[in-house]
Amino acid sequence: MIDTEYRPLAQAPRRQRGFTLIELMIALLIGLFLLGGLMTLVQDNRRSFSTQNQLSQLQDAERLAMTIMTDVIQAAGYFPDPTSNTATSSLPVVGTLTAGQFMVGTYNAVAPGDTITARYATTTGDGILNCSGSSNTTGNIPPTLYTNVFSVLNGQLVCTMNGTAYPLVGTAPGAPGTASGIVVYNLSILYGVNSTGVGSNVDSYVNASAVSNWNNVISVQITLTFQNPLWSATVQGQGTQPQYLTFQRVVGVMNQTGIQTS
Repeated sequence: MIDTEYRPLAQAPRRQRGFTLIELMIALLIGLFLLGGLMTLVQDNRRSFSTQNQLSQLQDAERLAMTIMTDVIQAAGYFPDPTSNTATSSLPVVGTLTAGQFMVGTYNAVAPGDTITARYATTTGDGILNCSGSSNTTGNIPPTLYTNVFSVLNGQLVCTMNGTAYPLVGTAPGAPGTASGIVVYNLSILYGVNSTGVGSNVDSYVNASAVSNWNNVISVQITLTFQNPLWSATVQGQGTQPQYLTFQRVVGVMNQTGIQTS
């Protein structure tokens, strides 16, 4: 006898379908592409931050150097209490400087460039800053003579005050063709002179070798040249990136312009 009773067939197990190898490779490729874009963005941000930081340090160094040189040079020839002191007594003969002479310089057409010497006499309370960034606090009544010599030495702007050297800004350069911190490359000085010796008008700007009478110097034009921290001869594609950056300032000698009494 044939069994005609209906019996449901056992359902076959459903097949579980996963990702194919091709799909995994495509997903991996997309992930790598997105990761590469993210890394590029991070590197660009880091490079931009580093660039801005280096330029900010350069600007800070330039401002510091110009501020100190301005403070010292504009005070050249100063001495206190002109009723008791004179220029010749306060600024005596020292080396190549004659009595009363407040400034002298040397000219060098190639780097590291020129030097400039500015001197003055101060007493406690005058508030006249020297190149160490301080003023006279000795408490002595007789004026103290300060002789400040600015020059560039081994990538640094240096001020030698009364025989003691004070590095102001800059670091020693690295290997040739590569930047290393803030490197001062050159110092150039032009002197605004009044050839007649009468009044405070400047006839022309000349270098130290063309100054015939240092007492006729009315102003000083300072040009500081730094090595560009973003430049490197070993990196390709520098384009228009200059190797050197130049900053300039004109400083009036207050003793000569009538602002300060001597």
